[in-house]
Amino acid sequence: MKIHADLTKRAVVDSASLDWVPSPMGGVERRMLERDGEEVARATSVVRFAPGSSFSAHRHDLGEEFLVLDGVFSDESGDFPKGSYVRNPPGSCHVPSSEPGAVILVKLRQMQNDDDAYVRVDSLDPAGWQAGRPGEHILPLFVRPDEEVVMLHWNKGARFDVQFFPGGAEYFVIEGSFEDENGRYDQGTWLRLPAGSRQTIRASQDARVWRKTGHLSR
Repeated sequence: MKIHADLTKRAVVDSASLDWVPSPMGGVERRMLERDGEEVARATSVVRFAPGSSFSAHRHDLGEEFLVLDGVFSDESGDFPKGSYVRNPPGSCHVPSSEPGAVILVKLRQMQNDDDAYVRVDSLDPAGWQAGRPGEHILPLFVRPDEEVVMLHWNKGARFDVQFFPGGAEYFVIEGSFEDENGRYDQGTWLRLPAGSRQTIRASQDARVWRKTGHLSR
């Protein structure tokens, strides 16, 4: 299966417009944003866990990262409420579940073999946020030489000079919306810009977005 699998091309998806696709485990459904492979695949998806659902024990050979968009996601390492950002490196194993139900943005099989970091960040804790450009606040989530992941909050009316992404960029709009020279991106939109892209951002309303950069030039 191939969905937006060519990383050299721009892609934009309104996740709310997609159908929920059942997974092999009852009560767990997916909206597929990008995918290259069958059940074991390089994938970016929005995944919904019904209350009381669980997934069998499994290993992530090339890692997993996810952001909890709603509810509470759990595994044997803890409970992760809305706003939690989690990275489980290559070779990690877990048994995911959700007692109250959860919706997560998840990326599978997209880490480097030497990435051994376990990361847990509460993005709703104001302590980690720092001032960025005028009209912007930034929460660092993860950084290595070829990858940076942050949460960004843009105030209504913010405008930024053109930015160059030699290693590409990927966004998921958590709240609000923003615009660039190619369109408007509302809550729930996933956007991928290939390596070498340029972008000029403006926010006509408050916006909170998850952004990952650098990883598309590998």
